Amino acid sequence: MHCDGCYKSVSAAVNAIGGIEETSGNLKDQTVWVKGVAPPSAIVTAIENTGRDAILRGSGSTDSSAVCILETHSTNVSNKVRGLARMVQVAPKMTLVDLTINGLAPGQYSATVRQTGDISRGAESTGGIWEAIKEKLGGANASPAETTRGIFGQVNVDEKGRGSVFMDQPVAIWELIGRSMVLSKSIEGPFQRQDENTLVGVIARSAGVWDNDKMVCSCSGKNVWQERQEQVVNGMA
Repeated sequence: MHCDGCYKSVSAAVNAIGGIEETSGNLKDQTVWVKGVAPPSAIVTAIENTGRDAILRGSGSTDSSAVCILETHSTNVSNKVRGLARMVQVAPKMTLVDLTINGLAPGQYSATVRQTGDISRGAESTGGIWEAIKEKLGGANASPAETTRGIFGQVNVDEKGRGSVFMDQPVAIWELIGRSMVLSKSIEGPFQRQDENTLVGVIARSAGVWDNDKMVCSCSGKNVWQERQEQVVNGMA
């Protein structure tokens, strides 16, 4: 952004998303501060559509943000990274998940958190679905999806291989760190390591907003520009 006109262009694009309460900008630091409930990926896309580059620095405090890079363990493909999940805890027992997918076969996929973080054999080694809560949130007739916090939700992938979804789940970030996330068409498996449309990744803590201007994720040690360049190549940033 070079002038006030640049900022007005960016803020207009962001405010057009819906769910935005307030925006402010700093030309010197090249930052835009956004307050609202819109998916982070939608904010990045809106800024990019003005012809500018954008980096999501993080959300929440140090202990309330996480990231999961989802990739296939198939040896038959070169571009293994195909998904990115950004997570931020907004209440003691409520976490928002912004999931972006690129490069999968069209269809509906389920996102689940597994019992372990062992991805040595892809989704095969992650264990069962994490079931940290047994109470029936919907009463006596509740479905499994309503009684298992490890079942996050579903995302639809279009004909171009792209999909995104904004989900909320009654969990805390500390409960997720070190576990794995699986994205697959079959929610229970069995999973095949060579299935290029089954993705898996370990959920890792990420830097909170303004806590670390240089590192986007403590798990990778990459700075924001390195992370940005990698995800642009993979079509997900």
